[in-house]
Amino acid sequence: MCGRSSLTKTEKEIEARFNATFYSEELERYNPLPNFNIAPTHYQPIITSGDQQHIHIFRWGLIPFWAKDKGIGSKMINARVETLVEKPVFKNCLPSRRCIIPLDGFYEWKRNGKEKIPYRIVARDQAIFGVAGLWDNWKDPVNGEVVQSFTIITRGPNYLMEKIHDRMPAILLKENEHHWLDPEVKPADALQLLIPYPDDQMEAYEVSPRVNHVKENDPELLRRIESKGNIIQTTLF
Repeated sequence: MCGRSSLTKTEKEIEARFNATFYSEELERYNPLPNFNIAPTHYQPIITSGDQQHIHIFRWGLIPFWAKDKGIGSKMINARVETLVEKPVFKNCLPSRRCIIPLDGFYEWKRNGKEKIPYRIVARDQAIFGVAGLWDNWKDPVNGEVVQSFTIITRGPNYLMEKIHDRMPAILLKENEHHWLDPEVKPADALQLLIPYPDDQMEAYEVSPRVNHVKENDPELLRRIESKGNIIQTTLF
């Protein structure tokens, strides 16, 4: 599962990284940057297969177009790559509603007995990396509100992540990002792009348990803290 992440870079850095531009009115409306503790239902930048030249701001937690209310989105923050072609809600999005979610880190919790220790995971080779996702449009049948939302695709862990958790976001290799967004690439071929990200290009470090609380959102959440024992540190690195 991927349930917390961060995107703390500037608008210009994100635009340069993905060769796309924000709509200023969306930035003014949602003001999602920087966010040191992104949680489900938050709005954050994404690039869609339908408009690769612009960065839109969508809601985290997929709300299918047929949903009766948007509450379902909180249950659909992730989509397992193994079931993308089995579950209709994801299968319908896969051909033409693929997206990339820019992040500069994500959080995961490692169990240590009864304790759950938070770690921040980053890519060593990319200050901003792209995670594969799916998106959809939903219109409120009562008031006509239109909500554009997305889900993050997850897969099994690579060597580094399996020491922390049994799932990880499907981070795309930079050279595969364009192909993931290309609507001409068939779903079966697109799925082949969701390979494990190289563990030697990732780093995980322990952070403050303050990240457990959604309302906590400041640069201190990114700070590396000393592990509580050598076993944890040597297991991870």
